[in-house]
Amino acid sequence: MLFDPAISFANAPSRAVTAVGMSGVGKTWVSTLLRKHNWFHYSVDYRIGTRYMGEHIVDNLKHEAMKVPFLNSLLRSDSIDISSNIRFENLEPLSTYLGVPGNPDLGGMSLAEYQIRQAQHRAAEISAMRDVPNFIARAKNLYEYDNFIADTGGSLIEVIDPNDPNDEIINLLVANSMLLYIRGTDTDAQALIDRYKQAPKPMYYRPELLVKKWAEFKLINHIKHDRDVNPDEFAAWGFEAILQDRLPHYQMLADKFGYTIDAHELADIRDSQDFIGLMCKAIDRRTTT
Repeated sequence: MLFDPAISFANAPSRAVTAVGMSGVGKTWVSTLLRKHNWFHYSVDYRIGTRYMGEHIVDNLKHEAMKVPFLNSLLRSDSIDISSNIRFENLEPLSTYLGVPGNPDLGGMSLAEYQIRQAQHRAAEISAMRDVPNFIARAKNLYEYDNFIADTGGSLIEVIDPNDPNDEIINLLVANSMLLYIRGTDTDAQALIDRYKQAPKPMYYRPELLVKKWAEFKLINHIKHDRDVNPDEFAAWGFEAILQDRLPHYQMLADKFGYTIDAHELADIRDSQDFIGLMCKAIDRRTTT
């Protein structure tokens, strides 16, 4: 959904925006802000963690609880219930379930198990993106919201192909919303890496990229066996590697189908009108270049 001129977006009776970009760049921050100003906030990661992977997450929690004799007997007699308290601002249950490959004594899992959970996440992310048009309609018809923002996961670019004119998810998004790429600078990228190390978020790799980076990490660190990989070290290294891999693909997506703003521009956003104004600047930049 492209606008020309920008005034058509500013004067639209209703707006739908899909925010894309790396994890931690500001998508959830601005979506949370807009939610306070009468925008419907659709969190893709929340949808993944509740609707599409909630059962996997809870089953994993129960699996761990069954290792404790006291909890084992209570679970078997259906005397207690275990649930995931995932929230927009706290995706830890999803991150914990996806985990990291590596030494199990350090909290890692086998690469094979990690790949199974990665495949589950891919299917869940695609399903959550397919739900966007339905939630746009629900926001309007059920909750009477005129404005809608989809807060996508950083791994969106892993499940779409900007070079494919028939890509289902891209066509669905651009037919129903304005694509907004929040772009970070090199300084932002380092800040994202540092933030990830402190508070890891769910990570998804394209299958072929995961195999490539896993082998590369072992080679660089002279590691022969999978179980000797430190999962935390691989997670941080992998995030930095995948960040560099994704950035040009996100820019290609924006250049073909949407608009770009720089992450630092979000600092001036205080309310809905500020956000709409920034979107108009992004539209003007595209139409004049």
